[in-house]
Amino acid sequence: MRTLALLSATLLAGPLPAAAQDTPGDFEYYVLSLSWSPSWCAAEDDGTADQCRPGVRRGFVVHGLWPQYEQGWPSDCRTEARDPTRGDSAEMADLMGSGGLAWYQWKKHGRCSGLSGRDYYSLMREAVSRVAIPPAYARLPRDLNVPPGAIEAAFLAVNPDMTREGVTITCDAGAVEEVRICLTRDLRPRDCAPDARRDCGARVLRMPQVE
Repeated sequence: MRTLALLSATLLAGPLPAAAQDTPGDFEYYVLSLSWSPSWCAAEDDGTADQCRPGVRRGFVVHGLWPQYEQGWPSDCRTEARDPTRGDSAEMADLMGSGGLAWYQWKKHGRCSGLSGRDYYSLMREAVSRVAIPPAYARLPRDLNVPPGAIEAAFLAVNPDMTREGVTITCDAGAVEEVRICLTRDLRPRDCAPDARRDCGARVLRMPQVE
């Protein structure tokens, strides 16, 4: 009876308030996520992904540019900023592997940037242009077994403005998944907040070759 009484009181009180929405443009920094394409292709491709076709030879591709709070991150923001066109998204395939991923990243993360879709894509290109890829990983001719710390060290060696606290290596099923790099809102290297700083705990990771 007590449960029914509480339920009745709740219904009479009216609807619950809607959950607060994240506000576009209200965030502290960005995470640039670079996915190791051969790992993704080995785990996820069903034979239809363009980035996984033989001869494409993709190494690191952009997963996304994510607005972050010092703790947590916004997502799926409601914004009045203009969406990218289908053509805008398709043009991101050279960077991200597919226009479909670009559109998904815009919807989930880009709308929280406070930018229009086209400007968000342009900012992503600018962010990537400021990060040097270690030459050893540009055209990996064979599978490697490598400690996460060695990948991190390779990025730090060719990006001297970065710090160890600003680069994170993630993994999945024993393979290299992503390199995540923390950047200020004007795309300068910075330390990641603690919740974005968790490296893969494996001692050695598989890094499939670029085919």
